[in-house]
Amino acid sequence: MVMKIGVLTGGGDCSGLNAAIRAITKSLIHEFGAEVIGIEKGILGLLENKTKPLNLASVSGLIDKGGTLLKTCNNVSPFNYHGNDCSQLVVDNYKALQLDGIIVMGGDGTMSMCHELSQLGLNFVGVPKTIDNDLVNTDRTFGFETAVGVVVDAIDRLKTTSYSHNRIMIIETMGRYAGWIALHAGLAGAADVILLPEYPYELDTVISAIESRAAHESPSIIVIAEGAIAKGGDYIVSKTVENSPDAIRLGGVGHHLQQELEKHISLEVRTTVLGHIQRGGTTSAFDRIFSTNVGCYAASLVAQGRYGRMVTVQNGKLSSIPLESVANKTRTVQKDDMTLISALSLGICFGDKNLQASLTTINDEKMKSN
Repeated sequence: MVMKIGVLTGGGDCSGLNAAIRAITKSLIHEFGAEVIGIEKGILGLLENKTKPLNLASVSGLIDKGGTLLKTCNNVSPFNYHGNDCSQLVVDNYKALQLDGIIVMGGDGTMSMCHELSQLGLNFVGVPKTIDNDLVNTDRTFGFETAVGVVVDAIDRLKTTSYSHNRIMIIETMGRYAGWIALHAGLAGAADVILLPEYPYELDTVISAIESRAAHESPSIIVIAEGAIAKGGDYIVSKTVENSPDAIRLGGVGHHLQQELEKHISLEVRTTVLGHIQRGGTTSAFDRIFSTNVGCYAASLVAQGRYGRMVTVQNGKLSSIPLESVANKTRTVQKDDMTLISALSLGICFGDKNLQASLTTINDEKMKSN
């Protein structure tokens, strides 16, 4: 019998989704002669039974396109849909479509939902996608590299106007509770201060770094993740959404920091919130290749009947792990991360004196191990 596989993009959109859809569809058709069905609007499509056929013609020319051909939704859970548990409707629609399995592209929220649904008898293979790069047990998620490139381009542009007016420029990035985008873009963009959710910042430490540069007539570039918090403070929340798996929406920390800095320094401070610019646009070459690789690997997993797993990349090699090892977990920036260590070694301020001091300990341990 012909294998029938669904393809679904869950959570927020990002670069690489269309390239992955293309890779999955072409690989399933060319290698395994499968019938491929696109499920529209993410998990919502499983509730509303919204589908479209995917074939070689429909996925042609997608590799460079941002967004997702299938559309997506990041505020729906079948276990709490308008206050009701509608998971059985998902099961019924899955069976009505006569699917052998679904390849789902998503982040931690999507993988968590798919793990729950798999307990009800649905077959899933996950593909790691999120600009936040916060999925555990994989070194990289597609969409991240393109998003970092967007932020670096913004930093480069803001740097010139910062110098011209001798202003402090704050750039707020996405990333939720993980600081990967801010860290990588901050290092690549030669930021002077990088503030991450993992390490609450001390305002006086940030001010000291700014004033030290100002003494030499050098303005400062500050990159701050949307989930960054002041020591003893709390997350800055832009709004809350009822009956949503992502009820708390972070945002506004850049303007909050600006207001606090303006109380203590004489230099002008400006804030740029990049927001959804980080999600859209042309997909980078790296993410085109990476999403194609993980998409093709996912196709091979369903052909082998290896469901309940997510594609992973560790130490440059493709593999897979059980969905349960990803569900309800977040990968954050740890003190031994090489990019964080490099940034600390360059003297970039993270607003945390203890974090800077930990670099000495890490270097001492390296010396002993060598």
